[in-house]
Amino acid sequence: MINIRFNVFFLLTMPFWVACNICSMAKIETFDKKTDQNISAKVQIKILTGADQTKKYLSILKGKKVGLVINQTAEINGVPLVDTLKSLGINIKAVFGPEHGFRGNADAGEKVGNYVDKKTGFLVISLYGAKSAPSKEDLKNIDLMVFDIQDVGARFYTYTITMAKIMQACADYDIPLMILDRPNPNGDLIDGPILNPNFKSGVGMHPIPISHGLTVAEFAQMINGEGWLNGAKKCELIIIKNANYKHSDEYILPVKPSPNLPNNLSIYLYPSLCLFEGTVLSQGRGTLFPFQVLGHPLLKDNYNFTFTPKSIDGMSKNPPLENQLCYGIDFRKMDLEKIRNEKQLNIKLLLDIYKAFPDKEHFFNPFFNKLAGNDILMQQIKAGKNEKEIRDSWQPVLNNYKVKRKEYLLYN
Repeated sequence: MINIRFNVFFLLTMPFWVACNICSMAKIETFDKKTDQNISAKVQIKILTGADQTKKYLSILKGKKVGLVINQTAEINGVPLVDTLKSLGINIKAVFGPEHGFRGNADAGEKVGNYVDKKTGFLVISLYGAKSAPSKEDLKNIDLMVFDIQDVGARFYTYTITMAKIMQACADYDIPLMILDRPNPNGDLIDGPILNPNFKSGVGMHPIPISHGLTVAEFAQMINGEGWLNGAKKCELIIIKNANYKHSDEYILPVKPSPNLPNNLSIYLYPSLCLFEGTVLSQGRGTLFPFQVLGHPLLKDNYNFTFTPKSIDGMSKNPPLENQLCYGIDFRKMDLEKIRNEKQLNIKLLLDIYKAFPDKEHFFNPFFNKLAGNDILMQQIKAGKNEKEIRDSWQPVLNNYKVKRKEYLLYN
């Protein structure tokens, strides 16, 4: 009788135990969060990048001669994608490296040449040196290209520009492009002036705002859909989507995307603070906390916090204001959640510092208009326009972009 009762109990409760095991296998974590004395359960499901989901693309790669457009962010649970694919017998013919190089250890703007990677023995063709796109010769032995690079959602972050040039080459030479998508850590930040085509440069090619709110796969769909490739060509895309992801999700990058974005605070501040690269201020390059501070020697009467940029191998060689004591702002104690929830660029910061800077004639440099994507923002700041006036000037075109963006979204 006892055994019969136990068996009945087991059968009745078996779905519960199966469900628990499935949750454990899927790495679902639950925790209680107190809000206004109410306790609610929040479930966090692990976000899977495109690269993580090997079953969805290995069969496509097998038997193909493959080219990889990757850097140090192309990894699966800490293992470089190139090593994983090599171990699985994928025929990799060449690796193409973007700004900062294949291993991600070159300084910003540093030109990199072609070389043979010592670890893998693969030829690495630089796309940030003598050329910025693969040639017909580079692609002659390749059946399919794969793009897997972590982006941070800012127009002047050069990896989407690299992707656009890869798309152009693939369209020109009839080669499909597989995109292993990754979350955008600034995925719900859509703000800033739209780039004026007259200000196209190496830090801005497309008529999008400073913060575009797209993953790289969504961006690729927009490039195709809007006819931004030369001759309005279309690149054949094979997209491996993220799993369990939506644009509002907080995503902690497992690998820093570039030498001077070492953590999520720097990534959240980057769309706002990078505009200061078009000024005489230091953004902390040459420190261990780049894009987490701002300063200049002439701000001594305005701020107490100090830092001194130094040349650091692998991060910043010969940084702006090297060996000069800078006075300014330390953002490292700011609340990350608060920054994320603001969902807009910090234009007030730019206005306040310009107002405080004693040598306004030399505050800006020519790079500012390339970063802003127009010459209007600089004129507005010099004319003393307030934040609302500046934001209002963006809205009509920015609102049009937001409508257009929805056509290409893969995630909520």
